[in-house]
Amino acid sequence: MALLEVKDLQVHFPIRGGIFSRAVGEVKAVDRVNFTIEAGQTYGLVGESGSGKTTTGRAIIGLNEITGGSILFEGADLALKNSRKLNNVRRDVQMIFQDPYSSLNPKKRVLDIIAEPLRNFDKQSPQEEKRRVQELLEQVGLSPDNIYKYPHEFSGGQRQRIGIARAIALKPKLIIADEPVSALDVSVQAQVLNFLRDIQKELNLTYLFISHDLGIIRHMCDHIGIMYKGRHVEQGTPKDIFDNPRHIYTKRLIAAIPDIDPLQRDERTRFRKSVSEEYEGAYRNYFDNDGLAYPLQPISDTHLVAMPEKG
Repeated sequence: MALLEVKDLQVHFPIRGGIFSRAVGEVKAVDRVNFTIEAGQTYGLVGESGSGKTTTGRAIIGLNEITGGSILFEGADLALKNSRKLNNVRRDVQMIFQDPYSSLNPKKRVLDIIAEPLRNFDKQSPQEEKRRVQELLEQVGLSPDNIYKYPHEFSGGQRQRIGIARAIALKPKLIIADEPVSALDVSVQAQVLNFLRDIQKELNLTYLFISHDLGIIRHMCDHIGIMYKGRHVEQGTPKDIFDNPRHIYTKRLIAAIPDIDPLQRDERTRFRKSVSEEYEGAYRNYFDNDGLAYPLQPISDTHLVAMPEKG
């Protein structure tokens, strides 16, 4: 059984207008999204801003109310608020937020920031709590003497490590990492990414990794889902996505990756030209009359692409 199974997930937000702020429509931020994550693996959600990837992650952890579908974690539906297992499940699903500058309360010390989930779920003495926080700081490569400092006393990379320490405090099974390095300097990003991979092996963590950066997704993930306007347009392994992209949106994302190897520049130029011509000439092969992606169809055991059903 998969650790996490998302089935036909929908998250719609009302559009309000008029004097009484009545709902006059809705935005389908996530529209019938499906994917599974096996224990110990990393599933990457990638897409441009507004594609629905962050909304999906926030719905899984309970920060966005879902409109329809189900979210099964070890068989328990996180969408059912009356589920008896819900409190136990919540401690097993934690989140690393995008901005280490705004996700840490500037008025709280590191001790209180990291200890917050412990206080919510585990009743420990002050001495035990302090010892546990110091252990977590050492685990993320920071000095245990930092427990009485405030967030502004740390660099961006160190702040994100504090956020990671908070996320792993309860020894969760699943961590949702929402653009965890996008707010960091490029020189620091690789350090944090490598650290995330190290603790994944050490703690047997499962990741839902959300990013707009295909290079990072390729480096971190076992399976990838490409999102556009709230829907998946393609799913597959990194080899499926990067060596055999089939949806025009996926191809355009890959074409936008900056050139690094000068020996491949001519080949990349030809690829970009062919993608541009394909998009202009065959738009309806990829999107319906509303400009939305078709349902996913399997083209191999691991590779699915949004396309019209064969009829």
